[in-house]
Amino acid sequence: MMEGTAGVSGHRHADESLLDNPDALAEHDPGGMLRFTASAGAQVRESAALTAEANLSLLEDDGRPRAVVIAGIGTAGRTGDVLATVAGPRCPVPVIPHRSAGVPGWVGAADVVIAVSASGRSPEALGAAEAAHRRGARLVAVGAPDSQLQSVAERARAPFIPVPRRAPARASLWALTVPVLLAARTLGLVKVNEADLAETAARLDADADRCRPTAESFVNPAKSLALGLSGSIPIVWGSSPLATVAARRFGDTLSANARYPVVTGALGEAGRGRVGLLDGVFGGLVEGERDIFADPDSADPDATRLRLVLLRDGGLNAEDDTDEPLAVEERRADAVQTLAERRGVRCDVVTAEGGSALERLASLMAVPDFASIYLALAHGLDPMAVPAITEMKELSNQ
Repeated sequence: MMEGTAGVSGHRHADESLLDNPDALAEHDPGGMLRFTASAGAQVRESAALTAEANLSLLEDDGRPRAVVIAGIGTAGRTGDVLATVAGPRCPVPVIPHRSAGVPGWVGAADVVIAVSASGRSPEALGAAEAAHRRGARLVAVGAPDSQLQSVAERARAPFIPVPRRAPARASLWALTVPVLLAARTLGLVKVNEADLAETAARLDADADRCRPTAESFVNPAKSLALGLSGSIPIVWGSSPLATVAARRFGDTLSANARYPVVTGALGEAGRGRVGLLDGVFGGLVEGERDIFADPDSADPDATRLRLVLLRDGGLNAEDDTDEPLAVEERRADAVQTLAERRGVRCDVVTAEGGSALERLASLMAVPDFASIYLALAHGLDPMAVPAITEMKELSNQ
């Protein structure tokens, strides 16, 4: 065994039979990532209740800020992307996700900093909270109770929203996102009402039921998506800004849970260059050599191919005249599906459902979240224990 591979286990090719064996799934998921992912709806409800108990009225005293900075790394950083896209192009102030320590140089007393950390001890969130306090900016902190981040918030006399840490951060997206959205609502930046939260939680509950371990692959959309992706290089593109946030989230979970390399981004941007991947050595060139009459399941297992996942918003943006017209997004999505079909590149499509931006976003994230875990389990990987992440932290913090 090579140095540094201790704790690395699993198998190169996916074992489809594992996914329809609930006992085997439980054995390979000792940390309970499937269970934590299924709690997304409960996370929405619990975080909304915890945020309601926090004293966010302090934020309102100085009126609307000049800008809002959401400071955090990894999943915590994604909360800023969610806020920016749910607030939309009509948001009256800039919403700026910030993924490095400290805060941008221009931040001052006219601004708000929301520091987010699932553990309450990430250097990025702590550094941002301390810098915001020094500069006189309004601060909101979101993270684990009784943590360093809570201590910084208390010193700054700033609101702190405690999010109990029951799972790795990547399985806690909704627990971290809801407080950020509700803090922004207090500032008058986003319209998220209790009905939106309730419908989003219900959507996440329903998708968790569809993706439950006991549902067999042919009726379980997450297992089907995982098996389609097995052995491939996934390309995940979002048709709209909202869908692009979901695409990047899927990239995060595919990398961390299933250890798959993945290309993610906005379909509009991809059409200016990255769509050329469909012509390349993992796309049209290798697919052109395949016998079109052969059983696709009997293809060379060592031939690496692209697999396109297209997240389509089908949005409700008729009133948002600063958004790109829906018709343009739809034509572009249809075009890339046609391109993939002409080149023999297989394509999975997940289409958003729901009446609010938040619910539509949830509908694009839920099945892919489960799919990343099922893909890990099909390879015999423990989706929670990622040795490289642990080693990276150890080596970086020496």
